[in-house]
Amino acid sequence: MTTRSVLAERLAAQGLGGSSEAGPVGVSRRLLAVQGQDPRGARLAIRARTEGATAADVDRALNERSLLITWLNRGTLHLVRSEDYPWLQMLTTPPLLTSCTRRLRQEGIAPEVGERAVAMIERALADEGPLTRVQLRERLEAADVPLVRQALIHLLFFAAVRGVAVRGPMIGKDHAYVLVRDWLGPAKPTDRDTALAELARRYLVGHAPAGDRDLARWAGLPLRDARAGLTAIASELVERDDGLVHLAKHPPAADIPGPRLLGAYEPVLLGWTSREAILGPHRQLVTINGIFKPFAMVKGRAVATWRLNRGKVTIEPIGPVARKDMAALEAEAADVERFMAVSLNATSTG
Repeated sequence: MTTRSVLAERLAAQGLGGSSEAGPVGVSRRLLAVQGQDPRGARLAIRARTEGATAADVDRALNERSLLITWLNRGTLHLVRSEDYPWLQMLTTPPLLTSCTRRLRQEGIAPEVGERAVAMIERALADEGPLTRVQLRERLEAADVPLVRQALIHLLFFAAVRGVAVRGPMIGKDHAYVLVRDWLGPAKPTDRDTALAELARRYLVGHAPAGDRDLARWAGLPLRDARAGLTAIASELVERDDGLVHLAKHPPAADIPGPRLLGAYEPVLLGWTSREAILGPHRQLVTINGIFKPFAMVKGRAVATWRLNRGKVTIEPIGPVARKDMAALEAEAADVERFMAVSLNATSTG
């Protein structure tokens, strides 16, 4: 079981206690990768770790090429800094190719058709610049690529895993795909051992104290890779009595942060092998089909769910909440409403 002191340190490492980060890029630097298949959830992760930022600031960073979203760790979409993309892509996507090819077969896409489709996506993005999912569907359908069921999204996944395309700028309400080499330019080569060391170091910045299994699970890599990365930076680490490690420059322990409203797929539920310390008995906040619901946290524990509908937040307690804590959550609700009101309307999940 995670102790309260470990939880306090982890929440501080996550940027939820102490000083705030300087905008979306600062949060992404600290956390390295923010799960991003829910656009609102990714933006709310930024809100919880900054002061005065808005959803439009996230969209602006995407449009200005500072941030991007693509499939990385664990085969899910993540918001990352553009400068971290090349080495993360090199490290975490090779294990995804086999499952991607198998899923394409299940969707009726033979290997040669998949290769042809990726080549067409690459050509369309090179010739026309950023294109939305709807526009890419039109290009593929015009070339007689079968797109029944979930074939399109898995072809886009295939293109991302191959390092061809990522999600870059916003076009209206849609997140457009771009050609990696055009959008980011040539990447500096990074050898795998160096990348594993950087992964371990950067993971600990936002997640310490942690262990090798925590890193392996978060990154979606074999345990041997997590251990290799930690071994490579052993001189920078301090091993605790509980077997967990943190960087020698680890910030001092902090108090559990005050009441917070946290979004869907919140990073504090995804960074370690267990989320029991935060969820306690409220396991329904993570559904059996892998949906992570927005929740309220008081004293480091989940106490409520919440939703945003037509610009207004509704909080629904799932346990006792003291009056002063509810008042603090209502203040958080007002800040969520402020944050989302100034938006470039980034609501598409496609």
